[in-house]
Amino acid sequence: MKRNLLLIVLAFVLAVAPLLLVRNSDFGGTDDQAEKAIQTIVPDYKPWFETIFSPPGGEVETLLFSLQAALGAGVIGYIIGVYKGRAGRRDEAE
Repeated sequence: MKRNLLLIVLAFVLAVAPLLLVRNSDFGGTDDQAEKAIQTIVPDYKPWFETIFSPPGGEVETLLFSLQAALGAGVIGYIIGVYKGRAGRRDEAE
């Protein structure tokens, strides 16, 4: 019981500490940083192409990113399950 409580406290600290450390940070993406760097190096740079789809708001962008992450996790979980099932059936057959 003492070990489980210690693990729960450790997990809580690991989850909360990053939130406290970056409290006043600007969460700009690497795309924004790259664009700013290019504009300082070559001020008259013109992009080669424009985006195909631009989400109407930050919430929609977050939703699409979350759906992409969930779909990827589902595919990886399915593949792991298939291989685990094959290994289990192979072990039963032997």
